[in-house]
Amino acid sequence: MATKRVRFTFEPQLIREPFIYQLGHEFRIVTNIRMADVDEQVGWVVLELEGDPDEIERGIRWAEAKGVRVDPILGDVVEG
Repeated sequence: MATKRVRFTFEPQLIREPFIYQLGHEFRIVTNIRMADVDEQVGWVVLELEGDPDEIERGIRWAEAKGVRVDPILGDVVEG
């Protein structure tokens, strides 16, 4: 089991789709939301993904194919 922290940045209309739920369900990974925000211009969420490393990578590629920008988070995530 692996843990990977990422930041997803996406178009605000994507928030209407349950893509974080789908990510967890389809790839059998845990999606812990640490921080999130959405406005008229952009949405973003900091996620801690837990599961099989290959499934995490497949899930990230799937999210990118949906138009999500995925950036790694290095170091500790500060909740606020």
